[in-house]
Amino acid sequence: MAGTARGTPGTPRVLRAMNDRAALELLVAHGPLTRARLGELTGLSKPTASQLLARLEAAGLVRATGTATGRPGPNARLYEIEPSAARIAALAVDPERGITAAVADITGEVVGEHRIRAPALADGTPERTVRLVAEAVDGALSAAGLTRKDLHHTVIGTPGALDPLTGALRYAPHLPGWQSRTLREELAETLGTPVVIENDVNLAAVAEQHHGTAQDFDDFVLVWADDGVGAAIVLGGNPLRGATGGAGEIGYMPLPGAPLARGGSDATAGADGGGGFQMLVSSPAVLTLARAHGFTADAAPAALAEALRTPGRGDAVLAELARRLATGLASVVAVVDPELVVLSGAVPQAGGERLRSLVEAELTDLALPRPELRLSAVEGSPILKGALRTALRAARHSVFDTT
Repeated sequence: MAGTARGTPGTPRVLRAMNDRAALELLVAHGPLTRARLGELTGLSKPTASQLLARLEAAGLVRATGTATGRPGPNARLYEIEPSAARIAALAVDPERGITAAVADITGEVVGEHRIRAPALADGTPERTVRLVAEAVDGALSAAGLTRKDLHHTVIGTPGALDPLTGALRYAPHLPGWQSRTLREELAETLGTPVVIENDVNLAAVAEQHHGTAQDFDDFVLVWADDGVGAAIVLGGNPLRGATGGAGEIGYMPLPGAPLARGGSDATAGADGGGGFQMLVSSPAVLTLARAHGFTADAAPAALAEALRTPGRGDAVLAELARRLATGLASVVAVVDPELVVLSGAVPQAGGERLRSLVEAELTDLALPRPELRLSAVEGSPILKGALRTALRAARHSVFDTT
């Protein structure tokens, strides 16, 4: 740790701040710790560890929380992160499901949630979008007994991606109220916090890195197949964004057997302007495929559930869907050559292990690189969990800085 490194440049104030951050990160990772244990983990002496904890307690960053029992000698006091040191808001925007907002404290515990129904997103304007986001956040704050002044950071996951040059949301023509170049600034002014608008599939990959099946991988691709289709390409632990933020927009990727999407982000093929791969493996495409084989479910997950328990017709649906998924994955794998491909979204989750194994068999025949293929292991909403993780990282970076 900073207090024991030789030749570490900086003033005593900087070294103290480095030790403070190291201690806070350890409390986040391990939960409540005694002074002695914190000293062991940081390499600090007992007096220095005591001074550090007193300093952090006075700053409102840690608090005493009972005592450690079941050990020789006097019971030692336990210390933990002060939950109220910061609160963050995370939102997931879905044209089919609406806006879901969650508020969490600095430990990551969700203390309030609220959802705005999907019809509210139709025919939106930037002004109305700001009001809807504020309504969702205020609902989550109210559930937690908090107000906007308690927030430190906000992360919003949406389809599409912000163009780093213009600030406009691209690849999401189905969200008309989100196209303003000044939307992020308007949201920040209304909510009173810094606001990050991030691609929803990139956030799903963040959740997979921290809570799911990609925890041991720095290079992987997460393929999302739901109402929309996209990918997060993670290299060296970081998402690849591209010059206009559009890296991973594989829903537009031309593939045999699918209509082409012409006009880029303004294309009209499909519900959200997608084409190519999206027209083959999105939830609407899966539902069409299932109905062509005589299934009558009104949603893709239900149709796949029927296919899984129906020999013959169901096998044909699963085999065709696996072929389509593998054809798209082969193009991605040939370019990126990742260690791992994660299948996420409603379609792969509904198809389960049987669909995954069929895709793996098809992909083996199509692509020379042969990455490991896994299903997402994130419970709940991966997008919302990724937004929470991203907001927490930003809030901790700021709040844990004691310089």
